[in-house]
Amino acid sequence: MRAKKRLDDEDQSYSRPYYSRRKGGQRYGEDEDTREKRDLHRVRLAAADAFDSVDGLPDGDRWSTWDQSSPTERGPLPYPAWLVTELGATDTELGILKTGKEADVYLLRRGVPGADRSCLLAAKRYRSTEHRQFHRDAGYLEGRRVRESRVNRAMAARTAVGRGMISQQWASAEFDALRTLYQAGVAVPYPVQITGTEILLEFVGDEEGAAAPRLAETRPGGRELVVLWNDLVASLRTLADHGLAHGDLSAYNLLAHDGHLVMIDLPQVVDIIAHPSGAEFLARDVANITCWFLARGLADQPPRALTVPPDDLLAYLSY
Repeated sequence: MRAKKRLDDEDQSYSRPYYSRRKGGQRYGEDEDTREKRDLHRVRLAAADAFDSVDGLPDGDRWSTWDQSSPTERGPLPYPAWLVTELGATDTELGILKTGKEADVYLLRRGVPGADRSCLLAAKRYRSTEHRQFHRDAGYLEGRRVRESRVNRAMAARTAVGRGMISQQWASAEFDALRTLYQAGVAVPYPVQITGTEILLEFVGDEEGAAAPRLAETRPGGRELVVLWNDLVASLRTLADHGLAHGDLSAYNLLAHDGHLVMIDLPQVVDIIAHPSGAEFLARDVANITCWFLARGLADQPPRALTVPPDDLLAYLSY
């Protein structure tokens, strides 16, 4: 019991103090409509004076973490021209973009002090152990195993250490999926790097820092709706070709940017072959998002995907 208490105490020491219970009994992690917070990122967060004085930070909130990630923890080569990889760069937090059950997403500007070179990044930070609220994570974790049996036991028992390992696994799973899908040509944000449980991604939005809206926040019609539908089908087929399902696909996990769809939120990505219910996850993804398009007036007949048995759905999407 004493050993377990020490582990819990040590684990809590890494928690972020700004996660707290909100007024009215609502937890900070509960999903909220982000439209009213779309402009919060325009206010620059003040850098900590103590941090500046100790590390000699010329500006920003921290030094670039680029050198803290190994080559396998960075995005695929070649690196995009817009990406700032200089070791002397700094990261400045501009505000929060989205809150969620498992992670929060912040807007960062990574730039080189004294130079006209910078880029906007989305920092997805998985929550500390005691505040994490993974949504139905047990179902998604089936088929995900690590080599060490003690790690698997800790994750299954949901101990403090095990929950921390689950957080790391979710972040790693999302980053690996983004690398794979980006290289395959799927419209996903470029995965810049992963450091612990923080993933840095390409910011999907405009140069002024206004984030692209989620598909659920838009009202496409006519030709625009057909173009978005074609984007969706192409992405789903590519996922199926790689033996993957999004696992939680909906109009809230797709962004509408420059007239096209961008797929986001992939921590629960499911291996269709390894997971015992992989085909069912894929079928549910297709049914959920297809119903959204049909409700918005997609003129074509109901897609055959809704009538295909789960066992045959992979073959249909790969056709």
